[in-house]
Amino acid sequence: MKEIVIIGGGTGGIMTAARLVKEKDMKVTVIEPAEYHYYQPAWTLVGANTYNFEDTKKKMSEVMPAGVNWVKEYADKLDPDNNLVITSSGKEIKYDYLVLSPGLVYDMNMIEGLADAIDKGVVCSNYTDPKHTWEVLKNFKGGNAVFTQPTTPIKCGGAPQKIAYLAADYFKKKGIADKTNVIFATPGGVIFGVPVIKATLEKVIHRYGIHFKPHYAPVKIDADKKIITFKWVNAGENQCVVNEDNRIKEKLSGESTIEMPFEMLHLAPPQVAPKFIRESNLANEGGWLDVDIHTLQHKKYANVYGMGDVAALPTAKTGAAIRKQVPVVIDNIKKQIASGHIGNMSYNGYSSCPLVTGYGKMVLAEFDYDGNFTPDPKLKQMLVFDSSKEHRRLWWLKKYILPRLYWKKMMKGIDV
Repeated sequence: MKEIVIIGGGTGGIMTAARLVKEKDMKVTVIEPAEYHYYQPAWTLVGANTYNFEDTKKKMSEVMPAGVNWVKEYADKLDPDNNLVITSSGKEIKYDYLVLSPGLVYDMNMIEGLADAIDKGVVCSNYTDPKHTWEVLKNFKGGNAVFTQPTTPIKCGGAPQKIAYLAADYFKKKGIADKTNVIFATPGGVIFGVPVIKATLEKVIHRYGIHFKPHYAPVKIDADKKIITFKWVNAGENQCVVNEDNRIKEKLSGESTIEMPFEMLHLAPPQVAPKFIRESNLANEGGWLDVDIHTLQHKKYANVYGMGDVAALPTAKTGAAIRKQVPVVIDNIKKQIASGHIGNMSYNGYSSCPLVTGYGKMVLAEFDYDGNFTPDPKLKQMLVFDSSKEHRRLWWLKKYILPRLYWKKMMKGIDV
């Protein structure tokens, strides 16, 4: 009987546990302290008042697969040389195989003033409290509505711009678009890395009149004065700030520092791997779980696997990516137990970003490690023949179909 220990009760952990617990030669332990499991992809819609927050959560006991040994604690330390996990209470848990899918944690201290400002007043984040985002949107009367993201990797990289599009649509419906500046500021150089998706989103930005600010990295928030400070991060080019009109009133000060006033600020907080990963010898130099990008097996410890947001994979951190990673991890563990060698399954970097572009509109960006647009052929069954374009049926997929598939199939370990 092989001891399989899984750290994390999120998408990857539950999907993996649901499948491996059915194997006769495996005993499965899941280490997860949380009381609730959340379907976070719907939080974008919660922030725009088009989805009920309570419908995004279930008790962890409802999704934890039957037959699993559930340890309701935090993982505190990893000792892969001795095949041990040490929990927050000091309990030592032995394993034959370890699967790491603990997700990310927020580091508010990476942006000065963020910890004191977030989810208060007019500063909000769908990542932490989407209900507060809606309160801010609902009470907004005009001025600068700023949407931004950090320089770190983040869960669902498209989420900061999704809420910007929904907000712009809401302001239009509310009749205040003419006295509002919607600003999307990002450390990146393009709105999206896949060319066909980029072309569509540039049209969306133009339609709403959104001010797109590439190479802007947020470094400081003054919630009292309602000013956010950005650092210009495109050092390879002429470091000048082009302001297309006088309404935004950016102020260039010091070396490549921009101050921008706001009446509403939405941002994704900086995100890092959990401390027990960063401080272990399983992490790479950047603090991420050091796994092979195709096999998801750790590069040094053959009985350790990683998936999801914590893994050092050059692709978007989404639940859709995990859906493709889980079968690879499971196949490798089963083959390794049976023969001592991993299987031939390979993860190609698939990820998917459902980019909501307004109420009732969505683009579905599916891509691989090479940035190739890889739409699912099954979309044709929904009469969606080009998912790089805005479509109402894709909105239905986001709001109604995907949540149902998540709870009814993915959480049960069923392929979708």
